[in-house]
Amino acid sequence: MAKSILTGLDRIEQHWPKRLKGARIGLVVHPASINKRLEHAADIASKSNKFQLKAFFGPQHGIRGETQDNMIEWEGFIDKKTGLLVYSLYGHTRKPEPEMMIDIDVIVIDLQDVGSRYYTFIWTMELCMQASLENNKSIVILDRPNPIGGHIVEGPVLDMKYSSFVGQRPLPVRHGMTIGEIGNYLKNEFYPSLDFYIISMNGWDRKMWFDDTKLPWVLPSPNMPTLDTAIVYPGMCLVEGTMLSEGRGTTRPFEIFGAPFIDPDALIKRLNEFRLQGVIFRPMYFQPTFQKYAGKLCGGAQIHVTNREKFKPFKTGVAIIKAIHDLYPDEFQWKQPPYEYETEKMPIDILAGSNRIRNDIANGMALDRMEEWWNEECYLFAKNKRKSYLLYD
Repeated sequence: MAKSILTGLDRIEQHWPKRLKGARIGLVVHPASINKRLEHAADIASKSNKFQLKAFFGPQHGIRGETQDNMIEWEGFIDKKTGLLVYSLYGHTRKPEPEMMIDIDVIVIDLQDVGSRYYTFIWTMELCMQASLENNKSIVILDRPNPIGGHIVEGPVLDMKYSSFVGQRPLPVRHGMTIGEIGNYLKNEFYPSLDFYIISMNGWDRKMWFDDTKLPWVLPSPNMPTLDTAIVYPGMCLVEGTMLSEGRGTTRPFEIFGAPFIDPDALIKRLNEFRLQGVIFRPMYFQPTFQKYAGKLCGGAQIHVTNREKFKPFKTGVAIIKAIHDLYPDEFQWKQPPYEYETEKMPIDILAGSNRIRNDIANGMALDRMEEWWNEECYLFAKNKRKSYLLYD
């Protein structure tokens, strides 16, 4: 699988839509918006003669990674390198406002997603699509690989009663789609009259993991340091809906988890009873430097994925929460709102896409029984919706 992959950014000069030649563009980027030579989209776009770069838009964590911690807002500024305005889409607004779009004809989106519904970049993309439709602008998406492959889907499908910035539309938690394919789904299902283009990849196939692409990994967000992080994230982001540490403030966020009241060996013993495939849990102690339990010694474990094709991250995340909930009923707590701009619904519910996971854990339902209902939801979505919008074999 060593063939060379070209991303949408690598192909932008050759495949820019003819109808948009000379258009004024606003570029939605972050630190991972790079080509195979590690050149940033901002530098490539500022030199292009196919369009005129007029402004930048930045998602959560900013265009150059301005914010380290989670859910930290930032406001716009002038980019020193280009002298252009940078508009924040993770501050007083998450959707481009009409005045931000006066001088542009097209919003170009080049964001590296990580294959999980909760990762907010795909929802920033949707809000840009909404704003473009409302203001009669076009959208061009530069496609990129799904780092955890395009061949595995897992987890519940969002119930729209629980829509939020960690899930605005029905999608399974692990969606197995590229950002272009999700754009294709959103456009056709919700914004059919939008003037919409995808510059697709060349050479990517659905069974590729990111390390098969030979493309350089750049942190798409500060707590997504490696492909290993992305592999466990579809399950371990659920821990954000509890008062357990998901390992933020350590060098292996989402792979490390725990709390001060946990006995690592007792936890591992309970987790091993689930007989989860493709994973080994190593008991450990750790001390986060920021976020939950900063400076406090936590007992917990590190996830070591031994077979990523068999590993089920969502099931593993639910198993971890269930094990700790059952072992430590007096100490375990669900996180209370607010969380990601939602002030009423429980964080675990908007992450999971409904209140079923929380209720099933509270009612002592067996893990395999829980998996049956979310597998059914996932299967129906994949068959009835997802299949129509895939761009790659």
